[in-house]
Amino acid sequence: MMKHRAHLPTVLGLVLAIGVVACGPSRDDPNRLTVWEQMDPAEQAMLREHLDMFEDEHPGVRVDVVHFETENLRQNFQTAALAGTGPDLVYGPSDGVGPYSIMGLIYELEDPRLNIHPDTLALYLPDALPKVNGKTYRISDQIGNHLTLVRNGAFAPDAPMTMEELIRVAKENTIDEDGDGRPDRWGLVFNLAEPFWLIPFLGGYGGWVMDESEHPTLDSEAMVGALALVRRFIDEGIIPPSCDYPLSDTLFKQGKAAFIINGPWSWQGYRDVGIDVRLSSIPRIPETGLWPSPSTASKGYSMNIHVPETRLDLVVDLMMFLTSADVVGRLSDRIGALPSRIDVGNWPRVANNPELAASWEQLRRGRQMPLVPEMRAIWDVMRPGMQRVVSGSATPEEAAQRMQEDALRKIEEMKL
Repeated sequence: MMKHRAHLPTVLGLVLAIGVVACGPSRDDPNRLTVWEQMDPAEQAMLREHLDMFEDEHPGVRVDVVHFETENLRQNFQTAALAGTGPDLVYGPSDGVGPYSIMGLIYELEDPRLNIHPDTLALYLPDALPKVNGKTYRISDQIGNHLTLVRNGAFAPDAPMTMEELIRVAKENTIDEDGDGRPDRWGLVFNLAEPFWLIPFLGGYGGWVMDESEHPTLDSEAMVGALALVRRFIDEGIIPPSCDYPLSDTLFKQGKAAFIINGPWSWQGYRDVGIDVRLSSIPRIPETGLWPSPSTASKGYSMNIHVPETRLDLVVDLMMFLTSADVVGRLSDRIGALPSRIDVGNWPRVANNPELAASWEQLRRGRQMPLVPEMRAIWDVMRPGMQRVVSGSATPEEAAQRMQEDALRKIEEMKL
């Protein structure tokens, strides 16, 4: 779940970062490393397993982990790295690469001091190596990070092919079981509080967040259509009007929803509680004939520019271990992450996995998230605009116009 801000770290972010600078590369111990991450619980548990394996292979080395929510991670890393401290490795979605690289906070992986051979980088899919101005700044352990339609096979055995079919099946599965006038089971749930969940519908109506010149394109017929569809879900009574991420995730885990729109970080958690998880693409929009296109990104590791020479080689070893074939394969097996490495993608157990195939299909219909700093402003203005439509305080037309105006203003403020 990616949250976005257009500004540099706040005073609160500075205080938080100062509180953890002891976990950064300013320390003298060359065998004590630190990773800052924004992983979900299943990913966190696997990271610890992998770090224990790395420590076993490197006697005397200890790797500490500090967890942040995505927004706090970005702010605190920027603050700490600007002050010459912070973690050795920072893990997160690829949209952080743009700001970090422009601010000079992370290594170019082509830097000869890192001694990473081009043949090593050739083992990864292009999407796993996000670039800015032709330079590579991150190695990913997974690609996609995209939303997919997830259904409970007990309620919806077949994948809906159109949005009208999805709404029809969702209505059939919105049920008041105890007669109190409120649904006990919902047809559809997803996060109505964050624009990351709006993006697929924007693409389904033929729109996008910016043009090729990185100019916002939010006041469009496509945005109006996407917002109107979200509002329709509410008006049709198939989704709770106050649905946010925790509520949608809980309802689906409890078997109280037929469909959820969510990403690969969530799927194993649903399986673990006994849900018959089935994946498919978010259904086609009949009015346009287009498939929704979720934002896609990779997730992976960047190196703090302030990693001292005394442990530079060890930090590179850690980054390469955490993106090795064994680790990437374990992530695909255990949580359904799409592999970042070409060799792992060709493993029979990966290539022949039907759930991964469904995820690949949705990924191909997605669109890569821009890595430019202007995306900070766009996320910031889309959030309240979407929420105004959800609450009924603005029409889709009003919200789209306000998004565009606010985006232009915020982007100008970023240039000051």
